[in-house]
Amino acid sequence: MSNAISALDGKAFVGFASVSEAGLQGMITVRGDLKSAKMKKAVKAATGGDIPAPRRIAMKGNKGAGWMSPDELLILVPYADAKVTVEALAATLEGEHALVADVSDARAMFRIKGAKAAEVLMKLCPVDLPKLAEGELRRTRVAQVAAALWKSGNDEFTLVSFRSVASYVFGALETSAQPGSEIFPA
Repeated sequence: MSNAISALDGKAFVGFASVSEAGLQGMITVRGDLKSAKMKKAVKAATGGDIPAPRRIAMKGNKGAGWMSPDELLILVPYADAKVTVEALAATLEGEHALVADVSDARAMFRIKGAKAAEVLMKLCPVDLPKLAEGELRRTRVAQVAAALWKSGNDEFTLVSFRSVASYVFGALETSAQPGSEIFPA
């Protein structure tokens, strides 16, 4: 069995903001009735938190849940915990009309950090980033590909895309963060 590696093996770039591929991350898609008692119990057991409000992500340490649509969550756990978390979610949701899928190896995660991190994304995404609150999640596009992003901290954003377009996404982020291309020069 081969060892798992992330899409870009931790590739990073520092321009007027830093851009990095975040490495291996456990990501699980859960679809079903987000209001059901079983779903609430399953999410609480997997993440330690409640189902987030629409367009929000709720993190507790290195685990969390992001609201992706009225019947879909993205569960984040350490990569090594993904398989056992999928099994536990599926067992708790047994009998419910639900889907649980480990998408860890089908996705790539990026971090954009710095005082001008929002500017990197403003050039690529149709999102009003200056108004995006911490913990607010958006499904959107980065250049021409589907992605989800959220404000993960002060001057920090996290972005998830399909692994198959990770090089393209990183290249777009890197180009956007080139020194001298700031939207609001100092």
